[in-house]
Amino acid sequence: MIVTVTLNPAVDKMYWVDGLKMCDVTQEEFLTRAIRSSTSAGGKGVNISVFLSRFGMENVAMGFVGGHTGHVVVRDLRDEGVTTNFVWTHGETRINVTLLQVGREHSPNLVNEAGQTILPVEVDRLMRRYRGMLSRATWVVLGGSIPPGVDPGIYGEMAKMAKDAGAKVILSTGGEALTRALGAFPYIVKPDTREHMTLEGKGLTSVDAIVDAGRHMIAVGAEIVIISHDVTGDIAITRNDVWEIKAATPTSKFKNLVGADDVFLGGILYKLVQDAPLEEALKFGLAAGLASAESEEKICRNMDVIEQELQGITLARL
Repeated sequence: MIVTVTLNPAVDKMYWVDGLKMCDVTQEEFLTRAIRSSTSAGGKGVNISVFLSRFGMENVAMGFVGGHTGHVVVRDLRDEGVTTNFVWTHGETRINVTLLQVGREHSPNLVNEAGQTILPVEVDRLMRRYRGMLSRATWVVLGGSIPPGVDPGIYGEMAKMAKDAGAKVILSTGGEALTRALGAFPYIVKPDTREHMTLEGKGLTSVDAIVDAGRHMIAVGAEIVIISHDVTGDIAITRNDVWEIKAATPTSKFKNLVGADDVFLGGILYKLVQDAPLEEALKFGLAAGLASAESEEKICRNMDVIEQELQGITLARL
């Protein structure tokens, strides 16, 4: 069984606009009308759960939800066929807003809330449920930011619990939460570098810098590290190999990048669960991510499109 944990899920609200205007003068107002919009459950683990479910892979989504927006998250997941086991909180699940300017969809403008403050009793409740789920889990995905009130070491604790229970862990987060979880020996680590293209204060400005950062995380405890190189490429580092996964897709084809990086991980997991070689899983993952980026719908649901994208993906040892 696959368990995804999203401690800080969200309702993703996306607006497509012809152009963006910014006020420069006090009391000046501009009205920007959206051409269209969409609303969906979001968050790293949530997006992976939706992707897996759309292609027939059963999974359970866990984390914290609260208030009206929490109901939106749970409803959307259940509508997708995902089993939910969230802890309900006293607060309100956050809303993340994305502005997509027509013709520049490859450069989205993101406004993410910090999220609700979680109480210690709510953390304890989640950990008890999580411990119970591990008796049946073969894979655990730990993804996204840590909400206020939660110790950044929680992903490390959860990863260790999963490892001890015999499950493989995929970790996608950043900052202190990432650093403190590496010692729990996650199977796959994909650092979240959306806010800053850095890891532990070092810039990821070149392939060499990315490989050095990946090798450092391997030395600390991770088995496989995947770091984004550009919009259409990633670098995967293991103890013995370094691969660059690339696609020739022009950015002009992109319609919505929100969630595409999560679908990339979901695609990798989809293949690994079927015992595919890592190289095949990496290529399929990038194809799935690109298929989502080229769709106005946040998460692609068409396997034929993914298979078509797969034809243009290369995997080369560095």
